[in-house]
Amino acid sequence: MAQDQGNGQLNEQLNRQLNQDRPEDGRAGQTGATVIIYDTTLRDGAQREGLSLSTEDKLGIARRLDTLGVSFIEGGWPGANPKDGQFFWQLREHPLTQAQVTAFCSTRRPGRVAADDPLLQPVLAAETTWITLFGKSWDLHVTVGLQTTLAENLAMIDDTIRYFRGQGRRVIYDAEHWFDGYRANPDYALQTLDAAVQAGAEWLVLCDTNGGTLPQEVGAITATVQDWLQTFPAPRPQVGIHTHNDGGLAVANAMAAVQAGATMVQGTLNGYGERCGNADLCTLIPNLQLKLGYACIPPARLETLTETSRFVSEVVNLSPDDHAPYIGRSAFAHKGGIHVSAVEKEPKTYEHIAPAMVGNRRRIVVSDQAGLSNVLVKARNFGLNLDRQDPTSRQLLTRLKTLDHEGYQFEAAEASFELLMREALGDRPHFFDLKGFYINCQIQGSGSEHSSQAMATIKVAVDGQDILTAAEGNGPVAALDAALRKALLNFYPAIARFHLSDYKVRIIDSGAGTAAKTRVLVESSNGHQRWTTLGVSTNIIEASYQAVTEGLEYGLMLETEPIPTPPTDPPFVGDGHPAARIETLF
Repeated sequence: MAQDQGNGQLNEQLNRQLNQDRPEDGRAGQTGATVIIYDTTLRDGAQREGLSLSTEDKLGIARRLDTLGVSFIEGGWPGANPKDGQFFWQLREHPLTQAQVTAFCSTRRPGRVAADDPLLQPVLAAETTWITLFGKSWDLHVTVGLQTTLAENLAMIDDTIRYFRGQGRRVIYDAEHWFDGYRANPDYALQTLDAAVQAGAEWLVLCDTNGGTLPQEVGAITATVQDWLQTFPAPRPQVGIHTHNDGGLAVANAMAAVQAGATMVQGTLNGYGERCGNADLCTLIPNLQLKLGYACIPPARLETLTETSRFVSEVVNLSPDDHAPYIGRSAFAHKGGIHVSAVEKEPKTYEHIAPAMVGNRRRIVVSDQAGLSNVLVKARNFGLNLDRQDPTSRQLLTRLKTLDHEGYQFEAAEASFELLMREALGDRPHFFDLKGFYINCQIQGSGSEHSSQAMATIKVAVDGQDILTAAEGNGPVAALDAALRKALLNFYPAIARFHLSDYKVRIIDSGAGTAAKTRVLVESSNGHQRWTTLGVSTNIIEASYQAVTEGLEYGLMLETEPIPTPPTDPPFVGDGHPAARIETLF
């Protein structure tokens, strides 16, 4: 017997949600109409190259999606691998709060009876109320892929849906390759949908599986399906849309389908998926809800969208896309001085929505493109006193542009810029003095059989006391970092919690060959905060030293200084700064 994934009132709540604000023809064009959000990150998203999810990963993401307020979460294909079976079993033991979890599978195989197909038994054993079933819409796939007849494909759709309905399940039918199939043979494509309708499917999801359809065609064909459905007696199935991003149009195609009457959109967090990915729900949800007025998730939950996106990025171990719409770190970043000045006066001059609506924040970037407004905004958000009349502000702007010309890219290392600003204002804390260091590297062997070891000897002074120490590492930077920490640990125990989470080297003037100037970026973390510092030199060891020591210095400053209270509605300045006191690691 199927069990609801959540409390016993979920189906009743979902039915009310499905039916509210719906005109008779199923069109969803009016403000306030509901669009059901169906997330397939755990199944379709997991097909992205290089992405792998454990059972615990899937459970953690599912609970975050449940909190976000999506209506359906596609959990996977039971029986396809042990992890999916374990996932559904765990959710039976500890159900979600409001989302319906669906099991995914294909129609029965040709020449069989659904009740006797062993591939369908694990799907029933998952005990989900809803099953998402996909079948072939394109005659090419039927005859070439399945190597069966068009009539048998219709029977496969009908038999499988009737079998699941007979077992008490509710069915979402995904019409695979729908748009390609409709273009090739519209009569047969509609016959596949007719088979699903007659067998009892409650949703017909039109899939742009190859991702090559254009928005105007998606809209026109979706509208055709809506008109065709009006020939069926009520209650009739509703239409959904499932798009891929091979043409860079997954979000646009999903929106076109919604405006043509689709009432469900399927997609993934961060657009994960096979090949070029699926429709990105982090873009699609705010577009539908904030721009077109559809109700997708509770408004208060929309404010957690950025956090949810970054949580999922962390779980799947993929770097967030800083330039992603709405939720990217750069989505509301302002670099040009004219832009910053205008945003300070009226944010809507360069922001299409308020960042807080999706849980993001404004960032002011400093670079050679900056104006005085950039510097003043930074100071305000660092909790520092600086105004336009203070000559230090102009000096800082000049110093910023000079250093940027020399290769210091402060927009990527804003912790270093804060230290620079504090130094100019006489407010930079002083923790230690470097008296000198020596690094010895040994490389033994050659080719793939070689091994390397480095030792750093360093002398620092703390409160007038000289400390001489040494440490080893697998490279010169690792050895230098270890020696410096070893020397300072007795004076600053908090250093034990600091670690380098990223290290990047960039050649600035490649034409100079091995004498080129290098820029080193070091990201440090204390376990719940992170910040980035940089160094620039023709000597990569010296550049690394600058970045590493400033990283330790900034971390110690975080330990000793209270977090300043940011001003009302502050510009978001991102990682490494007291306004947010470093972006929390999700």
